[in-house]
Amino acid sequence: MVRFTSVFTCLALLFATSAVPVTIPLGTTGQSLSVSEDGKTISVDGRSINLDQALNARGVCKHEGKKHHGKGGASSNSTAATPGAKAIYFITNAAENSVVALNVATDGTLSDGSITTTGGAGLSGVDSTGAPAAPDSLFSQGAVKTAGNFLVAVNPGSNTLSMFSISPTDPTQLTCLGSPQSTLGDFPVSVSLSTKLSVACVANSGARAGVACLSMTANGLAPLDTALRPFAIGQTTPPSGPENTVSQTFFNADDSALLTTVKGNPAVNNTGFLSVFPVANGAVSMQEARSSPAGTAVLFGTALLPNSNNIFVTDASFGSATLSLNAQNIASVVAKTPIADQKATCWAAFSDVTGTAFVTDVAVNHLVEVDTVTGTLIKELNSTNGNPGMIDLVSAGNFVYALSPGNASVKAAVAVFDVSGGRGTAKEIQNFNPSGVPDSAQGMAFI
Repeated sequence: MVRFTSVFTCLALLFATSAVPVTIPLGTTGQSLSVSEDGKTISVDGRSINLDQALNARGVCKHEGKKHHGKGGASSNSTAATPGAKAIYFITNAAENSVVALNVATDGTLSDGSITTTGGAGLSGVDSTGAPAAPDSLFSQGAVKTAGNFLVAVNPGSNTLSMFSISPTDPTQLTCLGSPQSTLGDFPVSVSLSTKLSVACVANSGARAGVACLSMTANGLAPLDTALRPFAIGQTTPPSGPENTVSQTFFNADDSALLTTVKGNPAVNNTGFLSVFPVANGAVSMQEARSSPAGTAVLFGTALLPNSNNIFVTDASFGSATLSLNAQNIASVVAKTPIADQKATCWAAFSDVTGTAFVTDVAVNHLVEVDTVTGTLIKELNSTNGNPGMIDLVSAGNFVYALSPGNASVKAAVAVFDVSGGRGTAKEIQNFNPSGVPDSAQGMAFI
């Protein structure tokens, strides 16, 4: 992948002395770098970058302040800047990547909060035709995560992670800590945080695919690993998916292992796998246990199950399953839930209120509730809010929040579901259209 940031200064000097379009061959790649006549835009393989924006904004976090009047019903009990205030977060994954923070009222409803740039770039994966793979542009779960009063987000287009502190009185106020740090790979898509280990571990899904960990400090992220824990999946940057890409990386409940789901491709008899890197002496090992549970193929999103070592996972080829890990960290299926009308069941969350899991589908606008012990499909809530489908979601007390990135004709939205009545009672209470959010939004986190 061409690293634009390493050549910006030289290009700027070149443009100052040239008043005509310039084309520069890129070695033996068969690609060329094209420069506009005014010297302000460069393009490679269909991707364009405005040099003024890149030179002035890259690597700098910028808080864009409060935004109001999002559609979908304003909160009837707006959140004040007080201790205990709540918020949800996702990234725009736009060329200038940003974190969107929405206020969560005491009745669970949402209102606009803030948009803060990460100092890094977003980027979409591609489909089988080479076109941007919207709305599931990262093929992943967990593009942004919170732990305590900290937030970390991926920057897929610049191969970096950004870290923020969260105001204890207004969780929509984010302060950038340090500068974005390298993920040691290409196209980072999922991050997991451990306050116990003081690390952020990130999964890359591009040509250099694999997992790397960074130190979390009061001043931001700092390099920790010197090498990637590689996954030889033969991808490109950006990756072509959703099959054969990295899905999610996450720590288990006691932070004794870092797990990662990787999708296979049934069409070419390529089976996905679950990777487990144990934690030893306070560090994530470089050696993994890897298994492909029988009956699974396209492992995607996950949810930890309370008081259990089992893991709830989605599989885009049929629905969801519950996996059990043995002493050697080899996984097997203990419950399975086929979803008859599913198209791409990919994201998962577990609710402590209902004691069940919820899954979403990017191409079917429904929220499906599953018993993680028996695999019983409890309820399929078909939404009539007009969204094309839902992706990443988070369970937060009596509510479940699910992101719908939208498309060319439907705006991005977050659907809010009330599950306070317990198992089988989920109902939609709001479909909120946040201001200033493009149809490339990804991830979902809560504090």
